[in-house]
Amino acid sequence: MVQRNKVSQASILDRAAPLFVATAAAVWATDAYFRPALARQLSSSQIVFLEDAIITLCFIPLLIGRRQNFKGVSRRSWVALTVFALGPQAIATVLFTRSLGYAFPASGPPDLSVANEVYFLYLLQPIIGISLAWLILRERRKPYFWPLAAIAMCGVYLIVFSQDPLAPLSAAQHPQLVAGLLSLGAVCLWAAGTVLGRYALAELPFMETAGLRFLLALPVLAVLVMFDHGPSGLTHYSLTQIPSFVGIALIPGVVGMLLYYRALSATPASLAAVAELGYPCALFLVFSLPPPVGLGAPLTGLEIVGAVLLAAAVTSLNVLKEQRIVEVPYRHEVSLASEPSTS
Repeated sequence: MVQRNKVSQASILDRAAPLFVATAAAVWATDAYFRPALARQLSSSQIVFLEDAIITLCFIPLLIGRRQNFKGVSRRSWVALTVFALGPQAIATVLFTRSLGYAFPASGPPDLSVANEVYFLYLLQPIIGISLAWLILRERRKPYFWPLAAIAMCGVYLIVFSQDPLAPLSAAQHPQLVAGLLSLGAVCLWAAGTVLGRYALAELPFMETAGLRFLLALPVLAVLVMFDHGPSGLTHYSLTQIPSFVGIALIPGVVGMLLYYRALSATPASLAAVAELGYPCALFLVFSLPPPVGLGAPLTGLEIVGAVLLAAAVTSLNVLKEQRIVEVPYRHEVSLASEPSTS
């Protein structure tokens, strides 16, 4: 009976994997509730370092207890793990957090024009991720993949620019260059992280992959903090910040990442790159909530239409996954997400 239940649960997760990727990406948006209070007191590198440290502490007992799973992992997979830990987790998270600092300054009202620019650049992530999936993983998409990917991107565009759909054209005349460059760098690294994470999942279970992402990034984040603030930068924390750090580490961190890597293990990287648009979609829905959770901006008709388009596109991609809308080499078809079962 235990065996049958495990197989049934794994089957549901595998069949709906792209939907769970989108759900995990939406869970990441909950950091908007915790991060502003921290941003008023700490730099981006300090926030990401302690967030990563708390998540690493949660994963260390698991990594130690399951260390036998690291035997036989190829050198290429270790390189992939190291690169996506250093780039997408360490550097990209700091870059994106810093770019948001221009949109949501420590003092003064939010600058939504900068926020729109930052999240407009996020729309490049699926394009970069799909390109890297073809280049690194040799994934091949069938023709009807592209219209669905375009519909998903149009949906998020309508959500981000519901107030003024032509905003990117006018913003291009007076760009916030620094915020845009920081966001673009983060987006490129995150897109690479999707592909490299999918590569590593061919040899490692999802829990180990998630844990190593944070563990391997921690020393680099410590160096970034000391580079920004010197050794004293590691001591600028207070007890009042603990609830925010615990919230951001456990919900979008541990829960969000475990769900993401479990779903990614059964999802081609090209599909995952599109499904991750659930993050900006959920984030702007969070902004519509009343303060202090959101900004109190009411939902518009275009935002609702955009959310429906995104949901319809990702759901369609999920259904067509079984019809191999994306063809991947055999090595990356093998899902190691399901644990060895015992009766």
